[in-house]
Amino acid sequence: IETIERDVGPIEVAIYNIGAQVGSRSLEKTSYRIFNLALSMGAIGAFALAKEVSPHMIKRGKGTVIYTSATAAYRGNAGQHAHTAAMGARKNLTQSISAELAPHGIHICHVNMDGPVDAPETIGKLMPEAFEKMLETKKPNDELLLPESIADTYWHLHTQPRNAWTLDLDLRPWKEQAWFNS
Repeated sequence: IETIERDVGPIEVAIYNIGAQVGSRSLEKTSYRIFNLALSMGAIGAFALAKEVSPHMIKRGKGTVIYTSATAAYRGNAGQHAHTAAMGARKNLTQSISAELAPHGIHICHVNMDGPVDAPETIGKLMPEAFEKMLETKKPNDELLLPESIADTYWHLHTQPRNAWTLDLDLRPWKEQAWFNS
């Protein structure tokens, strides 16, 4: 953060987009190490971003921090204990950070990606069989969250007037479906 502020310029928008998906495991097979790894990725890293970028934004009286999240922040699936805890912690952390930083002109947003993102370089590596099956049945412009559409939404969040800031937002394709269970 310090290097970017000094060498590149003021950070107006910071996006935390680190997943905490560490694989599906039963409760018995979820180790403490894996659970802690998910919490570190999901919540501790999110905390660190706000802690490090906020002093700069507070000095300027403006800025936006967007936290990408997942449906696991709202409900858990079997075998997703670590991911669910991490995303739930991230969601609640954004509320706490917003309560503290909004009065300083900093917009904090939690964005739930409630559907499959057309991102073969990430999802395809994590869940290749599920991603291939999804691509067989989905139409990219209709049933997948497209990265350019997500970027448009993030830009909108950054440029929202302060009298109507969004704190929590769900993004989903117009045809909702539990693609990961089909």
